[in-house]
Amino acid sequence: MSAKMIAERKDVPDEHKWVLTPLFETDEAWEQLFSEVDRALDRYGDYRGRLKESARFFKEAIEFHLGLTRRIERLYTYAHLKSDEDKSDQFYLGLHQRALNVHTRASEMASFMTPEIQSLPDEVVNRYLADESLGEYKFYLEKILRYKPHTRSEPEEQILAMSRELAGAPSQVFGQLDNVDLKFGTVTDESGNEIELSHGNFTTFLINPRPDLRRKVFFQYYRVYQDHKHTLATTLAHSVKKDLFYSRARNFATCRAAALFSDNMDEAVYDNLIETVKANFAPLFKYLNFRQKALGLKELHFFDTYVPIIADVQFSMPYEKAVEVCARAVEPLGDEYSRILKEGLLSGWVDRYENQGKRSGAYSSGCYDSDPYILLNYEENNINSLYTLIHEAGHSMHSYFSRRHQPYVDHDYTIFVAEVASTFNEDLLSRYLLELYKDDTQMTAYILNREIDNIRATLYRQTMFAEFEKNSHAVVEANEPLTLDVMTDIYRQLLETYFGNSLVLDPELSLECLRIPHFYSAFYVYKYATGVSAAIALADRVVNGGDQDRQAYLDFLKLGGSKFPLDELRDAGVDMGSPGPIQLAIDHFDHLVEQLAEVYEGLKMVDDTV
Repeated sequence: MSAKMIAERKDVPDEHKWVLTPLFETDEAWEQLFSEVDRALDRYGDYRGRLKESARFFKEAIEFHLGLTRRIERLYTYAHLKSDEDKSDQFYLGLHQRALNVHTRASEMASFMTPEIQSLPDEVVNRYLADESLGEYKFYLEKILRYKPHTRSEPEEQILAMSRELAGAPSQVFGQLDNVDLKFGTVTDESGNEIELSHGNFTTFLINPRPDLRRKVFFQYYRVYQDHKHTLATTLAHSVKKDLFYSRARNFATCRAAALFSDNMDEAVYDNLIETVKANFAPLFKYLNFRQKALGLKELHFFDTYVPIIADVQFSMPYEKAVEVCARAVEPLGDEYSRILKEGLLSGWVDRYENQGKRSGAYSSGCYDSDPYILLNYEENNINSLYTLIHEAGHSMHSYFSRRHQPYVDHDYTIFVAEVASTFNEDLLSRYLLELYKDDTQMTAYILNREIDNIRATLYRQTMFAEFEKNSHAVVEANEPLTLDVMTDIYRQLLETYFGNSLVLDPELSLECLRIPHFYSAFYVYKYATGVSAAIALADRVVNGGDQDRQAYLDFLKLGGSKFPLDELRDAGVDMGSPGPIQLAIDHFDHLVEQLAEVYEGLKMVDDTV
């Protein structure tokens, strides 16, 4: 029997691909804009040393800079999307690198602007901030001015800007190795089909009801990381050292402080998350013990934590049906939101399925002048794919509203609030599915199980990831070597803390820290955990509240990056500066576990009487 192989990009039907022609009709059009941008770079010299001349001239300089940045983002968006279609395609890899290069050169040419703005006399700054013609740029200027203690001289800023392309090396090396070079072999499924193992279907195998197959796939998958652990560890170590370099270069006390500064985020929010979660392991341990008993296992391994407890429920949902379900799930947000989401998911926003060389995982991407594109590796037999679709659609709808209600200077929302918008949609999906299947006890249990596992993965697991980032960076901040043994020891200790005696921790699991893409862009993952907490609170307000609550949430989506994230969330109705939302999410998780146990017991009683 021949193996079922992953399609090559050229064999993917057009209707399954995103439509990038609104960005550029042809590669030649990309080249034309690239040349225009390249020629325009020298114009930065016209503004150097002259920003204090007048408000009018200052505005001209700002608008030139933002206009050029906008065009570079358009170039970069097209190049990175095309490159992610097939990471082995050298032409688009070249375009991607050229886009990064022109961005670096623009940053070098513009490097005088921030220090020059920060050196303006107070009377000039106050005059500019009060000038009505500069009103659109007030928040933009305030954000620049708050960086004054962390900005170097103009020559130093130029050197730092020049270094950015090199600084991306660890992430790019990991991406190429993980997405292109690593091969995981083939697996024979329960029907005797030989299937190529990949990032895209690894999780699908982990939800297979056969324990022997889950075990085999897990160890086969991690054997590849075992074979490349030294390369991966060196790559991750240099990513952390890169963070240390920039934090010290910019006079931040820690790498984390540097990463959180742009969001005006107090480190106490990060620590509050970790402390609140670590004080509430009991619901997690209760769930894992319940899972082990329900599955009838003598011991619970990591590869047993994703398989549905209700084994005889078969989930299958083609992409088009999934879009319909998503559109109905978000109806509490109004007809307009639901309609736009459905049209976008069916008419060119989404690159749907896995192909050879395609970037793994999923994301929403785009720029001010594009559709809010979504990369997927959709698997119709995996309910996680349905949740991933509505998650990324949450990001894309956030982008859609932000770009239509904010000027370019303020449209780009932070990742902190981004994860709220995406997780909010996941919560609406769970509520919709529970109502849809309310008369089907088995499906109800299945969905409850999925929602529990989602919160477990997002709140508990991402918080563990966040603590790993904190602890691994602390090593290099103490001028100690971050070796393979050190990072896997850190990760092993966290696994033991977060899962206690509820999970058998196979040695291979310590290598997981080497394969998490977000670790190569540190201090990102905590936002998933804070996001799910905020989302649960906001979804409850929208579903159970009135028009005012719905409008407050839609207005939040329209804010873009016009305020700092904690302020935007307070406007929407939730205060992430307190432990309250985290505790609420944990209590919600505990309630779902109790619900599942009750529904499951009812199913067992029915089975026992049959």
